[in-house]
Amino acid sequence: MPTVLITGAARGLGLDFTKRYAARGWKVLACARDPRPLKSVKGDVQHHALEVTDYGAVKALAAKLKAEPIDVLLCNAGVGGERGSNVQDLGTLEPDAWRHMFEVNALAPLMMAEAFAPHVVRSDQKKMIALSSILGSIASNSGGRYFYRASKTALNMEWNCLARDMAAKGAICVVLHPGWVQTDMGGPTATLTIEQSVPGMVKVIDELKASDNGRYLQYDGAELPW
Repeated sequence: MPTVLITGAARGLGLDFTKRYAARGWKVLACARDPRPLKSVKGDVQHHALEVTDYGAVKALAAKLKAEPIDVLLCNAGVGGERGSNVQDLGTLEPDAWRHMFEVNALAPLMMAEAFAPHVVRSDQKKMIALSSILGSIASNSGGRYFYRASKTALNMEWNCLARDMAAKGAICVVLHPGWVQTDMGGPTATLTIEQSVPGMVKVIDELKASDNGRYLQYDGAELPW
């Protein structure tokens, strides 16, 4: 069966991805800072404690799993900033919050991609997926949330570059917007449930083909403007 590696796998979207792939019989390499919530997930689930901004640990995990082909690398871990905080508002910008958000949302996924690209290209499916956001779109921008928007725009550019650099190796590199989902990050007033968002994204990932390399899609497969 295929193998998927998921970051941020112990809660929210990541936990639901883990459960769904495991229920389908996939081998799941579930990575989280605290993997204890994953112990109750049934199936072929390997738990790996991983802080995605610890790049030594990322490289060590890649070395540990060097013999493991990874069909889908799913960079899900991310931060949005505390709800109700104004550190992302013009006039009250907080540089340390910017640095943290870029570290987690932009640099860490790229370092995961670099470390695990050899595993992906040895697999059958060769898919590298990053969870982004419509808020990273420059063409569809209503302003505000400077840090989060910019971090996701940076992630989009990285994956666009990755798609070009990895195309010759047969990799399919795509950024996905999960929609506005009722998670800790999205909040209770979000328009989608996890049960609506994740199955849609799994379907999109399943159906990706070589010609989809470099696309920016949302959970239902609709194209998004860069």
